[in-house]
Amino acid sequence: MEVAVNLELKTVNIRQDITYYNTSNDSLISIVLNDWNNAFSDKNTPLAKRFSDEFYRGFHLAKAAERGNTTILSLTDSDNMALEWERTDKNPDFVVVKLNRKLHPGEKIDLHLVYIVKIPSDKFTRYGFDQNGGMNLKNWFLSPARFENHRFMKYNNFNLDDIANASTNYEVNIKIPNKYSITTDLNLVSKDETSIDFSTYFFSGNDRTDFNFFIEKQNSFRSYENGSVEVLTNLKNKKISEIQKAIIINRVVSFASAFIGKYPHEKITVSQTDYDRNPFYGLNQLPSFISPFSDDFIFEITFLKTYLNNYLKNSLKLDPRKDNWVYDGIQIYSMMKFMEENHMDQKMLGRLSDMKLFKSYNITNLTFNEQYSYYYMLMARKNLDQPLGDPKNTLIKFNEQIASKYRAGLSLSYLDDYLNHDIVPESVQEFYSLNKTEQTNRYDFEKILSKNSNKNIDWFFNTIIDSRDIIDYKFSNVSRTKDSVQFQIKNKTNNFVPIPVYGIKKNEVVFKKWIEPKNNDSIYEFDRKKADKIVLNYDNEVPEYNLRNNWKSLKSLVITNRPIKFNFAKDLEDPYYNQILYIPTLTYNLYDGITPGVRFHNKTILDKPFTFDVNPAYSIKAGTISGSSAFVWSEYYRNSTLYNVRYSISQNYFHYAPDATYLRLNPMVQFRIREQNFRDNRKQLILFRQVIVNREDSKYITDNSKPNYSVFNARYSNTKTELIDHFSYMNDLQFGGNFGKIAGEVEYRRLFENNHRLNLRLYAGTFLYNTTNSDYFSFGLDRPTDYMFDYNFYGRSESTGFFSQQFVMAEGGFKSKLAPAYANQWMTTLNASYSIWNWIEAYGDIGLMKSKHQSENFVYDSGIRLNLVPDYFELYFPVYSNNGWEISQNKYNEKIRFVITLSPKTLVNLFTRKWF
Repeated sequence: MEVAVNLELKTVNIRQDITYYNTSNDSLISIVLNDWNNAFSDKNTPLAKRFSDEFYRGFHLAKAAERGNTTILSLTDSDNMALEWERTDKNPDFVVVKLNRKLHPGEKIDLHLVYIVKIPSDKFTRYGFDQNGGMNLKNWFLSPARFENHRFMKYNNFNLDDIANASTNYEVNIKIPNKYSITTDLNLVSKDETSIDFSTYFFSGNDRTDFNFFIEKQNSFRSYENGSVEVLTNLKNKKISEIQKAIIINRVVSFASAFIGKYPHEKITVSQTDYDRNPFYGLNQLPSFISPFSDDFIFEITFLKTYLNNYLKNSLKLDPRKDNWVYDGIQIYSMMKFMEENHMDQKMLGRLSDMKLFKSYNITNLTFNEQYSYYYMLMARKNLDQPLGDPKNTLIKFNEQIASKYRAGLSLSYLDDYLNHDIVPESVQEFYSLNKTEQTNRYDFEKILSKNSNKNIDWFFNTIIDSRDIIDYKFSNVSRTKDSVQFQIKNKTNNFVPIPVYGIKKNEVVFKKWIEPKNNDSIYEFDRKKADKIVLNYDNEVPEYNLRNNWKSLKSLVITNRPIKFNFAKDLEDPYYNQILYIPTLTYNLYDGITPGVRFHNKTILDKPFTFDVNPAYSIKAGTISGSSAFVWSEYYRNSTLYNVRYSISQNYFHYAPDATYLRLNPMVQFRIREQNFRDNRKQLILFRQVIVNREDSKYITDNSKPNYSVFNARYSNTKTELIDHFSYMNDLQFGGNFGKIAGEVEYRRLFENNHRLNLRLYAGTFLYNTTNSDYFSFGLDRPTDYMFDYNFYGRSESTGFFSQQFVMAEGGFKSKLAPAYANQWMTTLNASYSIWNWIEAYGDIGLMKSKHQSENFVYDSGIRLNLVPDYFELYFPVYSNNGWEISQNKYNEKIRFVITLSPKTLVNLFTRKWF
């Protein structure tokens, strides 16, 4: 390649010659070239849709100058004959070059290309042009795609660092301004300062699938020589010296070379960008002033993870999308081995583990390596884990970046432990050596493991790698004598894999035996060796679903197998205790005032089948006890689109008026449905509940409504949401003693290419029968009466004043207060808003409503909406409605409506949705 970089225009002009050797056994009529830079060309590419799926707004809202593209000017063969090529709108990130003749096995062909690459901004993926005038170039040129199983790998760019290039020899001439430096993992052959303003560098590299260029005004990289490889890194850490960095880098490089194999190239880059894209998720990401780890350890774990990632990506000739688990498995497994060799005593919480304040927490007792299991289990307990063998682009983000990575490493560690600590490391080295001579895939690695094992390990690939089947063993029929212990193992999931049994005496291991259950009837007997309890999977070698049922006490007198332990705030699940967590709470409504309380619950970081949450509180303003509670049982179905059924009963006791309280009981069952494709954002919910309400009489409530009542509610909702499109449908059926009603709601949101957003909502409801003598159960035009106490109204009985201006999008959804405000027969409304600029929107509502013995009413309103944080903080300013020009009327400030959400959990969901 001859490359000329224009840093002002953010473009790269390329003249490229490709000599393509057909090393396959197939005759080729076309060649596929990866063009991943062109994935940034518009808002409809597969990459843009991926950003939308993950709620990343930056790309869609970006200026045209910030996006990238590739413009091909000419493409010819060795006879200077133009070649036909194709790049479709559906697949803009690869080019299919149609050859003028068949390319038979063993033959070669020359391709000549001239094209211009517009480099995108680095704010989308951290690769591209930066704000300092430099460039971080990755996947920026046209490169031959990998050929395997009689076809080219035609992969779209999904921002996953998994481009499938063919192994290639490169020669690159690149011309850049003299005032800029260039860093790359290619070898520098020569440098020619052709003029006062520009220099031309000549680089080469053989047998490579990718390389990087870092073009900077001031070179941020430092070189560290190890003897076997030159490391170029700009990882940030100003608090440790260059000598400390050199020692750490040498330690990591030497470990990787000894444990995996010699790096095949002379240089390797380890950049801050690489780390920022795939950081080590954990407590070392905390700000430095509260970090529980030393500065040198943080640099070491940062360098280790990034170095191993680049080391393997540049060495293994796998398909990085389809065979991703092998990369992840070897990387995390190697990290675990490095920690065992160099930081055996390091805890997950670092220095915090030594503080007396945290001694009672299970999280402080975990070693650094044990945290990997909990990140995987976080997804397994939510029924969101995916098979390790699935292609990388099919994984949800949390699995792709965290859970599946960690489980892959844990799985190799599990196999290593089972096969006695020598087979897996030797197999990794043998597989690594194989990659020096040929293109490989995951099955080559699996064959090597099977060949080297002295036991049958088909279960490892079938259950651990290629399925999402969970493992869960427990003891049954345990008996003991002074010298022996006898037991059966019950497999709760019928996935039979090896598992270790430990004998423990005073927290010390006295024996460890691997068993290989084939059924639930086998009886095992071991020498007791004075053990006071037996434990399955004590060191968590097996990625097991539930550790809480894994142990039995062998003591003569056991009051309880699992005593109660209280902890403040939050903790990881402790299999040896029933944990009760407590934390102060503070809520507010107009009638109770500030309401402090204490919340007692058993919700650890990992989800569990049964949870309780009891929150007694004291209403300062009312001077009474109040509070809430909930008891939930969840059942997950692993192999069904109906993936979760939740049974629950909740209770609330607060004031609904200045002088009156309410008690709500809400027994409920929910059926949750998802698509077979976990990345699909569509979710369905079917809900059945009985809402039982007992209200005290209040002198402030004069609407003739019954104080005590019960309502049966059935609801179905279907929602598909992403950044660009949101569509939801809800159907609601209610039966009370004196009424029955049915309602439906359709909501649609669209973010257009001009960055304007349209919101539409259609609501329609009718009574099936209604013999009530008040509007308490009627449809509300601008504010629901909320007789089922579903909404967090701060002043639910207020008809005037600030708290009456709180807006909840429900039922009619009007923002202006119109008369009549209720309909006791039927109502249908359409709510719309359209963004004018940024978060300023114009809204309008129209509707028809009908009450008994009255004619239909046509209602409308309009105004300005400040959509500061959608659904969480909004302001509505009415302009014109049935009331006339509201903006010119008296007491306009009392017409303004607001949406404010104080619930931290609701706000957290806004930021975590991109992960799940």
